[in-house]
Amino acid sequence: MWKSAIEDAMEKTKKNIQRFGVRFPHVSVNGKYERNDNEDWTNGFWSGMLWLCYEYSGDEAYRDAARLTVKSFKHRMEKHIVLDHHDIGFLYTLSSQAQWILERDEEARELTLQAADVLLRRFREKGQYIQAWGLAGDEKHGGRMIIDCLLNLPLLFWAYQQTGDERYYRVANKQADQSRRYLVRGDDSSYHTFLFNEETGEALGGATHQGYTNGSTWSRGQAWGIYGFALAYRYTGNKAYLDTAKRMAAYFLSKLPEDDVAYWDFDVQVEEGTYRDSSASAITAAGLLELMSHLDDNDPDRAEFERKLNLSMTSLVRHYSTMGEEAEGLLKHGSYYVRGNIAPDDFMIWGDYFYLEALMRMEKGIKGYWYE
Repeated sequence: MWKSAIEDAMEKTKKNIQRFGVRFPHVSVNGKYERNDNEDWTNGFWSGMLWLCYEYSGDEAYRDAARLTVKSFKHRMEKHIVLDHHDIGFLYTLSSQAQWILERDEEARELTLQAADVLLRRFREKGQYIQAWGLAGDEKHGGRMIIDCLLNLPLLFWAYQQTGDERYYRVANKQADQSRRYLVRGDDSSYHTFLFNEETGEALGGATHQGYTNGSTWSRGQAWGIYGFALAYRYTGNKAYLDTAKRMAAYFLSKLPEDDVAYWDFDVQVEEGTYRDSSASAITAAGLLELMSHLDDNDPDRAEFERKLNLSMTSLVRHYSTMGEEAEGLLKHGSYYVRGNIAPDDFMIWGDYFYLEALMRMEKGIKGYWYE
């Protein structure tokens, strides 16, 4: 089943190379991806899909298209186009770092290190966190950290490995520590964001941005935590991160409905028409694969994680994918921002990316580009 799903996804991706040209897909409207000129936080996922397809197949059409995206990211860096946010790893880990990993291209390595510097500058010493959005002093977001940032920390850990500059490691490690302390609740659920007093560093409290309520658990945020802490463990060997990833995974899996694909928030009232977020389940699937790679065969949680992984991926392929259909996207019923009514039930390019990454890791051991 995995191989058939991969082949279908690769065929769609090749068609999308022609459809998208030099533009980047974001989320869909009426089944068609919105395109932009490399100015959103999601653009790296398209680049990552192209590199995955090239690594899997060796087909140079994917490589050529992927290289063009990296050129676009170089231009974006040179002009500093919409880079005042924490999602720098989503942009450059899956584009230029992927090229470095696969091709050992020195320009790609240098571009990725420049990106790490951009992210590094977002660290706020007083509160010891990476600011989510906006510039220092931003009235609304100056004191905000975000759980999504855990998937951007591999960029900093990688930069430390490349350069030996301990600033990268210190900031990544501190952000992971602060995420454990302030974003993960005592019952292993999570806040989407947490606010600090920017002037004093005082911790103020958790708040959602895309979830149902401040006290609810946004399923995609929980997914970022699972994968992010598993990767933090890989880079640091800190067992606290592995334990946190395991506990967050157990929480996520315990909240799934009968078809093993998440609703958009775990605390929203479920009724007919309640939105799913297939992208949250795709991220969690990829995160579970990373998590399980660190667990011994006799680990008491491993068998259940593997069982639920297979159930979720089977459900995604059979009931949520576009396999066998003519479509631009791979995974239906993703949600971007439900309360804001922005793409609440559509294709999400990050959902497509993590779905493909999980499939390729399960079928062929291709792990993605979060580490070398």
